[in-house]
Amino acid sequence: MAVAKPLCSVSCLLLSSSLLFVLSLLFLFSNSLTSDQKPKISLDTSQTGINVFVAELPRSLNYGLLDKYWSSSPDSRIPSDPDHPTRKTHSPKHGQHPPYPENPLIKQYSAEYWIMGDLETPTEKRAGSFAKRVFSESEADVVFVPFFATLSAEMELANGKGSSFRKKSGNEDYQRQRQVLDFIKNTQAWKLSGGRDHVFVLTDPVAMWHVREEIALSILLVVDFGGWFRQDSKSFNGSSLPERIEHTQVSVIKDVIVPYTHLLPRLDLSRNKRRHSLLYFKGAKHRHRGGLIREKLWDLLVDEQGIVMEEGFPNATGREQSIRGMRNSEFCLHPAGDTPTSCRLFDAIQSLCIPVIVSDNIELPFEGMIDYSEFSVFVSVSDALRPKWLANHLRNFSERDKETLRSRMAEVQSVFVYDNGKADGIGPIQPDGAVNHIWKKVYQKVPMVKEAVIRDRRKPAGTSVPLRCQCI
Repeated sequence: MAVAKPLCSVSCLLLSSSLLFVLSLLFLFSNSLTSDQKPKISLDTSQTGINVFVAELPRSLNYGLLDKYWSSSPDSRIPSDPDHPTRKTHSPKHGQHPPYPENPLIKQYSAEYWIMGDLETPTEKRAGSFAKRVFSESEADVVFVPFFATLSAEMELANGKGSSFRKKSGNEDYQRQRQVLDFIKNTQAWKLSGGRDHVFVLTDPVAMWHVREEIALSILLVVDFGGWFRQDSKSFNGSSLPERIEHTQVSVIKDVIVPYTHLLPRLDLSRNKRRHSLLYFKGAKHRHRGGLIREKLWDLLVDEQGIVMEEGFPNATGREQSIRGMRNSEFCLHPAGDTPTSCRLFDAIQSLCIPVIVSDNIELPFEGMIDYSEFSVFVSVSDALRPKWLANHLRNFSERDKETLRSRMAEVQSVFVYDNGKADGIGPIQPDGAVNHIWKKVYQKVPMVKEAVIRDRRKPAGTSVPLRCQCI
């Protein structure tokens, strides 16, 4: 009996140790399972990301254009140019990466600046970026063309030449477009893919106007298809839109709709106050083409109680009026203008003013990632033009309905933000911001692009296949 006790103690000790070991394994295994089962964030940067090669364009076609802009004369299109406060030409001292213009006519299209700034940021500061910059074309999923096409176009328009951008003679913007294409089309990357894997930022409706046919197969980052549709359907003579739009240069299949840069500051949900107006709109009453709806809506709504319709320009005074108007109204009207969408939609989102979208042919950024119907109100043009219909429809929303829409809107405000808080645009971006969402959408196009490139290579020499209408 004297020997049994130590044997029991030893066996108990061994059993306890074994149990502890097994429990430790189970704990580690369960933790691993738990961590794997956490909800995945759509922009999880631990994923592969997209490999981006930046074409080696001369600096004169991007940041050099900003040097030229800051030493130019005031914009003739606006009464007060915030970037050129006096008529005296001045040349402020900027570094290698000058700031982008504050002129609202140009700033609203500044996606090109923030996308380029992210790619120019040192690697060690780009941990939150979905786009991984590579320095060999063979490693790239896509080739980014760093031409500030919008700035180039707007500088030409700012000279007061009106529609002269359509002309080639004496057009500096055209000369730059030609310089970009002549360079890019001579690269090995372009020759291998026919330009299908090249990414161009064309947020301005007239950006790259003269060479659009030459880049029609490329991935184009655009704010909508408004200007392109007119070009594609110029042979259509009907009084209404055709049932099928045959886009030969732009398509939701290969291209990416990107947000305008918002001009109004963000309002946090915690700072939201009671709103006294039902519906707010500020902008030009008279528009052309699809924007004729705006003039008709204006006449219907201008005398409605609780509805504020202001005609104004996006200068400093107009900006303050817009801030007050949007933050004081439950809903913000977003009718089509010269193009189906505008910067106004993204200002409304940052102001937590529920967008009322009256634009039947609108395309919106990041659809498939974001459901706009969760925080916006969509109204057909035909309904909106019925007397009293729109005002009555909006009055039927309960306080709880509006609070729900506004809360959901607050959750996606950051998705439409480009600015990284750096004056030169160089630095870490917001992981859940606009730049990452753009690259995420481009990444979705890559398999289709690679398939198209392979399909094109196997065609016999001399074969000509017409572009197809991709119906979706």
